[in-house]
Amino acid sequence: MRQATRVLALCAGLLAAAAPAAKTPAHAPVPEESALSYPSRPITLVVTFPPGGGTDLLARRLGSWLERDLGQPVVIENRAGASGNIGAQAVARAPADGYTLLMVNSSYAVNPGVFRDLGFSPERDLKGVVNIGFVPSVLVTSARSSWSSLQQVLDGDAQSDKGVAYASCGNGTPQHLAGEMLGRRAGGKWLHVPYRGCGPALTDVLAGNVPLGMVTASSAMPFIQAGSLRALAVTAPRRSAFLPEVPTVAEQGFPGYELDQWHGILAPASTPPAVVDKLSAAVNAVLGRQEVMNDLRALGYSVAGGDPDAFQDLILRDIARFAELTGQIGLRID
Repeated sequence: MRQATRVLALCAGLLAAAAPAAKTPAHAPVPEESALSYPSRPITLVVTFPPGGGTDLLARRLGSWLERDLGQPVVIENRAGASGNIGAQAVARAPADGYTLLMVNSSYAVNPGVFRDLGFSPERDLKGVVNIGFVPSVLVTSARSSWSSLQQVLDGDAQSDKGVAYASCGNGTPQHLAGEMLGRRAGGKWLHVPYRGCGPALTDVLAGNVPLGMVTASSAMPFIQAGSLRALAVTAPRRSAFLPEVPTVAEQGFPGYELDQWHGILAPASTPPAVVDKLSAAVNAVLGRQEVMNDLRALGYSVAGGDPDAFQDLILRDIARFAELTGQIGLRID
């Protein structure tokens, strides 16, 4: 009996030794002390929209600035689709070590109100690192169009049985929401034409394939300055310093209308606080430089900055605010 017991024990020990070691979950935090040498290898910044749009342009500018300060490459990876949910889901499942980050805009806060299944939880799986800045959306048309004001668009809409089509940066984006809000406030028929980012939307507006575009001011600014696009209205509560001649939607008969958009960086929720704080401090240092502020303002942004907790609070407030708005207009994507 004792011999049998010893054999069983020996077998159990051999099986235990042969068993593979338990793997650390991908979302588990790295040891806190690793923050002392962070970053020691390239950082990937996932952008949730295609190249050419405002979010992508901002990410590439920021990446080049951070490379110089952090001493490591910042690789921009575009993961477009599902209004940003595909990229957000990928980062939510990435190792929480500070080497895979997410660049989002306010559509990240819109999505919980319009998608039944995001594939991740904005409250539990990701957390704010830093708010980079705010940018308004702008209603634009081709310079070849006969429209020169929002009122002319609305007058034509009222006379048309089909209404007017507008391109946006995607289903569930702030631009989609801005167009829906404007169409409903105006009482006309507006047909939403979603694209996979502001860049593709602008391409079709420039070509005249869609008469209107509701896009970020940053993505439209080069075309407005070149004279190929005409800006009809901005969605911010006040006129943009870089489009001072363009009235707000509120000024054109819709008091109280406003929908500004923020852009910021997030990380997997279990990322060590010391790593998050180091990232936030690096971005804030960049944003504090006069040449950077001038560069961002030329793109139509107002610089924000701030600490991770303040940005996370803004995200959670906007999730609640946008859920109420999308509920009021019945906006659901799936």
